[in-house]
Amino acid sequence: MGEVWTWLLFFFMVIAILIMVIFQLICLSDLEFDYINPYDTAARVNKVVLPEFITQGVLCFLYLITGHWVMSLLCVPYLYYNVKLYMQRRHLVDVTEIFNMLNWEKKQRLFKLGNIVLLLLISLFWVIYSALEDHDDF
Repeated sequence: MGEVWTWLLFFFMVIAILIMVIFQLICLSDLEFDYINPYDTAARVNKVVLPEFITQGVLCFLYLITGHWVMSLLCVPYLYYNVKLYMQRRHLVDVTEIFNMLNWEKKQRLFKLGNIVLLLLISLFWVIYSALEDHDDF
């Protein structure tokens, strides 16, 4: 039963990261189509960048301590990229450069979205598999 709860925790953490990245993409798309001004876009995107980084770091750490090595290895490139951005102080969107960097910022988040969707599908598989396996034990 513990394995099901563990995978459910992972699944909901991946959902939380997915929501944060989609929110950032929506804000950047709204800016591209002039539905929102650059200041509001930068403020909204920057508000969820650190929670996204922290949640993803905690998820990778939880994969490590629970012994899910393959999932941890799938998280490492994303975690490395986030740490690299944070250490170079390029993790926040600059209001004055947002139009120049708009395509890059969107592309960056689309790659993150692809990684997160992969993690989501694998986590969903393991939630279902561990629930069915746990059901067979009764």
